[in-house]
Amino acid sequence: MQLRVAEARDGEAIVSVINAAFRQAESFLVDRDRIDLETVLQLSQRGTFLIADDLGCVCGCVYVEPRGDRSYLGLLSVDPQRQKSGLGSALMDAAEDYCAKAGSRFMDLRMVSVREELPAFYRRRGYVETGTEPFPPDLNPKVPCHFVKMSKPLT
Repeated sequence: MQLRVAEARDGEAIVSVINAAFRQAESFLVDRDRIDLETVLQLSQRGTFLIADDLGCVCGCVYVEPRGDRSYLGLLSVDPQRQKSGLGSALMDAAEDYCAKAGSRFMDLRMVSVREELPAFYRRRGYVETGTEPFPPDLNPKVPCHFVKMSKPLT
């Protein structure tokens, strides 16, 4: 398994792993794919996808966007068959290290409030809640929800 910066040729595989992971985790919330190739390519212009590459198979990814002394982390995704293997934590470590080396002093993220398993995962990694943000109504969530923002210092 190699953790590396994604290349343009990885776009479709990134779309596939993100949609598989979010379909597994959020089908109770929304009835749609989480991302498409156009969005992955747009995000790649502003930030970087780090991927877990297992002999040419993308089995996980995370998006990071350095923003000066702060960075944003999103779309942490692990192939459903490889979840609970430590791969998500390895991707988080790689993302935090990548952004720290880029000069960021803090990492910010947001998660959907109804994803009950996520707060403990992020708290164990040193993240604390910093606020909330409305969930986009155009996504037509099946249950009431909002985003929870979290942050941690990078050392």
